[in-house]
Amino acid sequence: MADESLRYDRMVERALRSVVRDALGEVAARGLPGQHHFYITFRTSHPGVEMPDWLRASYPEDITIVLQYQFWGLEAEDDRFSVTLSFSGRNERLTVPYEAITAFADPSVKFALQFEAARTEPAGQPKEADRPKSSGASTAGTAEEPGEPAKVVTLDAFRKK
Repeated sequence: MADESLRYDRMVERALRSVVRDALGEVAARGLPGQHHFYITFRTSHPGVEMPDWLRASYPEDITIVLQYQFWGLEAEDDRFSVTLSFSGRNERLTVPYEAITAFADPSVKFALQFEAARTEPAGQPKEADRPKSSGASTAGTAEEPGEPAKVVTLDAFRKK
């Protein structure tokens, strides 16, 4: 029998990514209002990311871009956005699927989202699903190792018995 559980985690992530899409769509149509500006971190190796090879060589895993003063031609589509930014005095066009985004922030209003982007595994490396899972419970305030999946904290540990 197939797994019939509802994937709320995927539903919530899709909904939160739509917040990013809608914010970028508003800015593409009207410009940045007030002091708003965005920090967007994404996986440069994610399928569908289009960027110059020299820039990807400098940022082989991920990059954070800033949409504030100097960006041009922002386009927000259903599944990706495109924008032209200046890197070392060179204007370059980037196209980024929303699924590649790992973080989105608008510091002017203290708003931020974190996402789990699908990682592309180097050849010969086991896929995430094939790696052993940690059986230990995480505690609040514990720093995670880079590249490790997020851990779930159960509230039972904090409840009075």
